[in-house]
Amino acid sequence: MTLADLTATELVSKYREGALSPVEVIEDVLARVEELEPRICATYALDPDGARAAAQESEGRWRDGTAGALDGVPVTVKENIATRGTPVPQGTAATELIPATEDAPAAARLRAAGAVIFSKTTMPEYGMLSSGVSTFHHLTRNPWDVSKTAGGSSAGAAAAAAAGYGPIHVGTDIGGSIRLPAGWCGIVGLKPTHGRIAVGNPYPGRAIGPLTRTARDAALALSVMSGYDPRDHTSFPPTPESYTESALPDRLRVALLLDAGLGLPVDPEVTAAVSAAAAVLEKAGATVEPIGPIITREMLDGLDRFWRVRSAVDIAALPEDRRAKVLPQIRSWVSTAADLSGFDVFHGHSQMGAMAAAVTAVFTSYDVILSPVAPITAFPAELAYPTDDPAKPFEHIAFTVPYNMSAHPATTVNVGWSAAGLPIGAQLAVPHHQDLTALGLAGYLDSQQTERRNWPME
Repeated sequence: MTLADLTATELVSKYREGALSPVEVIEDVLARVEELEPRICATYALDPDGARAAAQESEGRWRDGTAGALDGVPVTVKENIATRGTPVPQGTAATELIPATEDAPAAARLRAAGAVIFSKTTMPEYGMLSSGVSTFHHLTRNPWDVSKTAGGSSAGAAAAAAAGYGPIHVGTDIGGSIRLPAGWCGIVGLKPTHGRIAVGNPYPGRAIGPLTRTARDAALALSVMSGYDPRDHTSFPPTPESYTESALPDRLRVALLLDAGLGLPVDPEVTAAVSAAAAVLEKAGATVEPIGPIITREMLDGLDRFWRVRSAVDIAALPEDRRAKVLPQIRSWVSTAADLSGFDVFHGHSQMGAMAAAVTAVFTSYDVILSPVAPITAFPAELAYPTDDPAKPFEHIAFTVPYNMSAHPATTVNVGWSAAGLPIGAQLAVPHHQDLTALGLAGYLDSQQTERRNWPME
């Protein structure tokens, strides 16, 4: 383990003690990036000179006693979260590269807390894929097995976290885009309660959240990024809540969801790993009860139709020369949008509310919903979709997308490995505003792991 592998909480403690300097740490992180980036391709707009200057400034604040909550901690931010002076390509060659004029709310809060934002991270085409396939970025790969995808759309963030490019990475999620790559890369990924972290360009289901190696680091990042921002009318003030992973809440009622009822079949290795996690909670005193599927095929297909039309509108607005640069699989997916009627689109839009109602009904009887993050482990890196079929793009998101529509927080934690050595993630969804409860449960499950593996590429 090197300095690049230290957690954010460890770094802050060592900075406070004077045992370590942010300058030393950023040099180690940049060396890690230089070594591994040719294999995993996780970064965009890497800024070593800016990072070194920010680390020097942080060193001065620690010396002067004016350091912030994340002062000197290396952080990456997904490329669709604006940072001043850097274009936001959204993973596609079809975007005009115009530098952002200001930091998005999450990036501004990180910078104000002293974080050293040393790079952006990659994403797939328009963030519409659960892979790293992009016409703009190099193909991002999974550090555990570079023949496999890191997931998406927070592809680079998850790969960077698993590879040890520092402790905190920030992604976005509208259908599983934080949690799917986190699960496939063996890390913690939190989709917060909608509005807890201001997005800046709000949209139903869209959220920003941390991807880290530990639940405690995710909680620290969440505390810094949370809060109201006038650029996001859906955001709200920080919620009083505490993080703990030492024990389970009393009388914890766990709903165990092993079959989403639709989409790809769940791999037996995934079922076994998540079931073992449920057994850990039950042994600690929780009541665990299996439940049936939460959402229906009508709900998922309706959402597909609505999103397809939304994306078709965006792509149709592009000049013809730029439209031709959009990934062929995306163009194929939106090509049928014109066949849908206004009734089809309205019905599809209404399925967001139907999903929200279905999830909320479960929380009238349970405190947490435990499930797989995805039905499968990481698929080949070159595929845009695990189905390799643009007509069936959402067959792997049935466990994750309901909580985007219902605005509930959900986090991931690694609970095992496949026979091929790939991470298997479990998802913990909880009632609104209990984000730190979800992270505490993730931390508890991680602390009970009986098999520890070194991080990849160590």
